[in-house]
This record gives sequence, structure tokens and C-alpha cells, in this order.
Amino acid sequence: MDDETRILCVDDEKNVLKALTRLFMDEEFEVFTASSGEEGLKILSEDIEVKVIISDYRMPQMNGVEFLKEVCARRPETIRIVLSGYADTASIVSAINEGQIYKFIPKPWNDDELKITIRNAVHVFDLNKKNVELTSELKESNEELRLLNENLEGLVQDRANELIFQNKILVRSQNILDSLPIGVLGLDEGEEIVQCNAKCDEILTQAGGLIGRKVREILPREVTDALAEIREGNSSSEWIVITDTNYRVRSAPVVSAEGQQGFVLVFDYQ
Repeated sequence: MDDETRILCVDDEKNVLKALTRLFMDEEFEVFTASSGEEGLKILSEDIEVKVIISDYRMPQMNGVEFLKEVCARRPETIRIVLSGYADTASIVSAINEGQIYKFIPKPWNDDELKITIRNAVHVFDLNKKNVELTSELKESNEELRLLNENLEGLVQDRANELIFQNKILVRSQNILDSLPIGVLGLDEGEEIVQCNAKCDEILTQAGGLIGRKVREILPREVTDALAEIREGNSSSEWIVITDTNYRVRSAPVVSAEGQQGFVLVFDYQ
């Protein structure tokens, strides 16, 4: 228990309040006392945390049931205990139902038992408070997770839309390439074929089997030698007439800000 553990004792008999105060002197409690329900409610109207309230059952003007019922409405988190010297079963049931009482303790009480009861009540208060905090944190976490999921769904949809758009561009680009009257072959830096149009397939009679193959597997040495020269000089070649074929080819580097990226080969019939 810490220094912030406050309890409120309410009884119209001053000797009872003094006895309760003395009882808890050795406990780590800050004890507030009130001689009436109205005075108790005034204390609770202040901005302080009161964990446990001990109230006498028989009090003038506002009895214990009425007081604790009002406490329940204003401070439902408090742990409420009734002290009474009257064994009125019906009244006790009323107090428990209307004030949502944690425990009923008869007068005169046993000091050790009362101390244990108050310690347990404080423990219940702390557990309830922690549960409320954890529930609130869980609710916040769930809300954050919901927002993250919504954002993720939005990002996924944006990415999907972007990919769809890029795919449309690629399809249209390929359609444009396929419409050219000359063959076009794209090579990456390792001279692997990464793009090919329909005319190139026709000229090389490969029927779409070029993508992913090395250019040296498809074209004669004259072409690969020309690519080597271009790689060194970074300039376009002249038309190369391939011996024993019906086509000619020329090549040019594809250059970006990062340097050499690949080649483009252009084919035409001789």
C-alpha cells in the first residue's frame, strides 16, 4: 500500500471516528473522517482519490443506505463498507442492494478482522482500477490496430492501383513495340534478353522464345563483338549485316544517371 491510500470513515458518533482513526494509525492509510453523510459527500466532492469508505448504518438526516447509494452514483469505483450495531436483516439487504456494499461489519468489531477487511478492500480497489486501465489500454490498442488496418488496406489498394496502372503502361508499351515495322530486342547489363517485340520474333524466327536467354545464344559473334565495342566506347554501332541471314542489326547502349544499364538491338530485313 502506498501513501496515496485514502479511506473515509463516516459516523455520527465522535468516539467511533476516534477509535477508527487510532485503529489505522499503524497502517499506511490517510484517514478522513465525517460526522454525517452530507459531510462525507462534501469530502468526496474534492479532487482526491478515496479507495474505501466505512459508514455507520444508523445516522440522522441521511442514513448509511442513502449515503452509500449517493456515493455509488458519484464514486462507483470506491469500495463501500457498512458498520452497524443493529441486526436488522431487511435493512442490511437494502444497504447491500442499493449501495452495492462490499461488506457488512457489526459493532462492536474485532480490530484485527477489520484491519484485514480494509486491506482486502484496498486490494480489490487497486485490482479494479488496474483492470479498468488495462481495459482502456486494450481498447486504445484495438482502435490503433483498427486504424492501422484501415491505413494498410488503403496502402494495399493504392499499391494495387499503382501496379494495375504500371501494368497498363507496360501492356501499351509492348503493343507499341509490337506495332513497329522493325525488330527491337532489349538486353540488361549482363546481355540477357529482357524485352522483345513481335517483329524481332518474326525476323529471328523464335516465336516468343527469346526472353530470359543470353544474346550470345541467339546471335552470331559479330553482334556480341559490336556490343563489347559499344560497352567500351558508349556509342551506337552502324548497321551490321549478318552473314548467311536475311537481316541486319545495329545496337545502342541504354544509359541512365547511374551508368551503363544495358543495350537495345534493332533488327531489319536486308
